[in-house]
Amino acid sequence: MSHFIDRRLNSKNKSTVNRQRFMRRYKKQIKRAVADAVTERSIQDVTSGESVSIPQKDMTEPFFHQGNGGVRGRVHTGNDNFIDGDKIKRPPPQEGGGGSGEGEASNQGEGNDDFVFQISKDEYLDLIFEDLALPNLEQKQLDKLIEYKTYRAGFTSDGVPANINIVRSLQNSLLRRTALGAGKKRKLNELKAELAELEASASKAKNKRKHEPAICALKDQIAELEKRLKNLPFIDTFDLKYNNFAQRAVPSSQAVMFCLMDVSGSMDQATKEMAKRFYVLLYLFLTRSYKQIDVVFIRHHTQAKEVDEQEFFYSQETGGTIVSSALKLMNEIVKDRYPENQWNIYAAQASDGDNWADDSPMCSKILAQELLPKLRYYAYIEITNRPHQSLWREYEKLVDAYPQFAMQHIRSVKDIYPVFRELFKKQAA
Repeated sequence: MSHFIDRRLNSKNKSTVNRQRFMRRYKKQIKRAVADAVTERSIQDVTSGESVSIPQKDMTEPFFHQGNGGVRGRVHTGNDNFIDGDKIKRPPPQEGGGGSGEGEASNQGEGNDDFVFQISKDEYLDLIFEDLALPNLEQKQLDKLIEYKTYRAGFTSDGVPANINIVRSLQNSLLRRTALGAGKKRKLNELKAELAELEASASKAKNKRKHEPAICALKDQIAELEKRLKNLPFIDTFDLKYNNFAQRAVPSSQAVMFCLMDVSGSMDQATKEMAKRFYVLLYLFLTRSYKQIDVVFIRHHTQAKEVDEQEFFYSQETGGTIVSSALKLMNEIVKDRYPENQWNIYAAQASDGDNWADDSPMCSKILAQELLPKLRYYAYIEITNRPHQSLWREYEKLVDAYPQFAMQHIRSVKDIYPVFRELFKKQAA
């Protein structure tokens, strides 16, 4: 039997195991505190940690004891305040300092404060996005065939003529000819130098015939070496190098989220802030839960424009209202960059529902005919305290026909987090 001992140091001298056990035990109270913090924080502080307060009554251990009901007989010491037969009133709850700063001042009694502890940023975000997922995410495969993409993978000694790498092949040829001919060229230069000396001495000698055999032998050797050097092929099959190509499987699950926000004049500052809060939660959820996901930000009034994250959340541009401009731009981007057979396409649209009357039927038509057949999920969030207008009524016609279409209504800041969890909760298998 093997035993594993975890000797990792705990942060700040705290017991990580005990902390995790404590958080599991009081998870209900912690999640309630986190949900309240989401609605009360500013957009800039939504990702920081949180102080969680657990009431003292929730910290007590359950135990058996005798209740306060029934008829009892008690014996009290004598004093000058009570006589035989007097009835003693039961003290009111939390009288005399019940803790947590609640109740009026008193000159008697005692109690305990609520237990308060800090949770980190990661623990905070884990609790916010617990049990959430993109709906209907599927493996994008055609007839269960895996798609492959070709990549350069160096060089190989085998291949087809079309893939020959000329530069690398010529380098190998030069190296081979240099290695095989270096010794022969050195010997050839030595023989030529020796032949020159011998011919010089023979020209000075009176009897030239005695040097002729040696000169002929040297010339024969030189001719043989030159022949062997010429016989070295300029390029050999061993020199040939081919470009090598390898195939890698293309990831079959790719997702893109379109964020469409109405910034028209009918959206007052409070409504825009609520829309931004919703999209901040959505953006954090996507980037934290999925490693590779594209997020496309679109702002619109009478005209729609694709923007970056900074401009989406902080631009002050405004104008009239034509919602169909955003849907048309989204449809163009899908056609250009996100083919439906390769991408899981999602969209979230936030608006106050105020739209040019003739444009609302156009929005419903674009969704029904162009976008919804391609999308895995489309969420429409209407942020208003007024009665629903034409855009909501037109969208209601799509709910029954398209199960991937969802609608939710946000009336106040407190509705943002519950609506967000409702839209992106994990679906049962």
